[in-house]
Amino acid sequence: MSRPPTLTLPPCARAYRLDTDRGEFAVHDARPDGAPIGTALLVPGFTGSKEDFIALLAPLAAAGFRAVALDGRGQHESSGPRDERAYAQRELALDVLAQARAVQQAGNGPLHLLGHSLGGLITRAAVLLDATPFRSLTALSSGPGAIETSQQARVRMLIDALGSLGMEDVWRAMRELDPPEAADAQTPPEIGAFLHRRWLNTVPEQLIATGRQMLAEPDRVAQLARTGLPVHVVSGSLDYAWPVPSMDDMARRLSARRTVIEGAEHSPNVERPEKTAEALTGFWSGVG
Repeated sequence: MSRPPTLTLPPCARAYRLDTDRGEFAVHDARPDGAPIGTALLVPGFTGSKEDFIALLAPLAAAGFRAVALDGRGQHESSGPRDERAYAQRELALDVLAQARAVQQAGNGPLHLLGHSLGGLITRAAVLLDATPFRSLTALSSGPGAIETSQQARVRMLIDALGSLGMEDVWRAMRELDPPEAADAQTPPEIGAFLHRRWLNTVPEQLIATGRQMLAEPDRVAQLARTGLPVHVVSGSLDYAWPVPSMDDMARRLSARRTVIEGAEHSPNVERPEKTAEALTGFWSGVG
């Protein structure tokens, strides 16, 4: 579970609800001082939210990019129905395409799509439906198919718990399973309170449906390669969800740019935001 280092939006950003033809989505929208040279649509991962990108907003805007981070349907401050079918991958991919239509504006430059973790699978599905709105795709800590076998048991346990327990009970059980380095004592109180609030705000059926996607996602790298869209594969130097070598191989198969953020693990956007922003903006500038 990503822990944003701060909940305070930089002066260049504002929070609002983005109106699309598939409903409203809570967003953080950061803009540079002048006309943007491009726009980035940032899609969070499993159990995540737009706040996971707060530390990226100011450096992306400083580099000249508009950045729009969002809560997907059923995530945190974006509402969603209590129906697993609403969170099928195709439905979430269609949401991304609607969000892309809503943020594309004259004078905002080309649109770059980024998905973190589960968000990488969702954004890939969106590109496979229609790549034309996008100038590039960045897979941030997201691999070629299903998550690593060693992590699947934890996700299955979570899915089972969500099917029989309330969100508060599941939260308490997850805290008991956390390793010592993730203990509440290591998390500032305001961040801990936010993580709890975000969890309770998230629709359980969204977690169940997307958790199953991470367990069953096929390798769709060859399909993505056929789109011809420039791809950037970014990760930390250690990742528990998808092994770094699997992301290395995915990048080779895509003829993609590959960036490893040293000192980061599954959430470089949180753990090393300046270095991550530098890698992202360098890629986006290079592909136009």
